[in-house]
Amino acid sequence: MFDCVLPTRLARHGALMTHSGRVNIRDAKYKEDFSSLDEKCDCYCCKNYTKAYLRHLYICDETFGKRLLSIHNTRFLISIMEGAREAIKEDRFGDYMTAVLAAFGDDRGF
Repeated sequence: MFDCVLPTRLARHGALMTHSGRVNIRDAKYKEDFSSLDEKCDCYCCKNYTKAYLRHLYICDETFGKRLLSIHNTRFLISIMEGAREAIKEDRFGDYMTAVLAAFGDDRGF
């Protein structure tokens, strides 16, 4: 998780980390999906752009799209760490990580 290139590398390949699991923005199912990428995320990307627009930018190979996806992935990892800090303070880190990993369907991470 602390690999400095992880969020941008994933974004360059259209992979996004969300609270409900991994999203591949290249998928055709997002072509007309005008919902937010991640309703639980407070990043600039999620607050201002839809999955359909992000997919369009990615498919057109727009640099702005990759920048938005990188912003989202970076903010997502920061929010995971914020949650981890709070869970440690409240002595519930194990439960927190179980919940985070469950969103991705296994214990291998993102």
